[in-house]
Amino acid sequence: MLYLTIQELEAAINYWRNQSPAEGEELRLCSEAAALAKPYALMIIQGSQRTPLDVLDEASRSAITQYRNITPVLPVTN
Repeated sequence: MLYLTIQELEAAINYWRNQSPAEGEELRLCSEAAALAKPYALMIIQGSQRTPLDVLDEASRSAITQYRNITPVLPVTN
């Protein structure tokens, strides 16, 4: 099973935020960063250091896959 660490998730969010800064008065995140924000928040609330990739929704998996294709990281396996 492949996992996503909280450190990689945070790096991916920061990458997408740098690529497309927040917009509007409400400082709306780009779609990729927004897709990763929910699993990031859940990991923080749950105190998790990693989460299985297969529990992510399609938008989150797409954003992290694109990030990994740009900045390859060795996957954490169990």
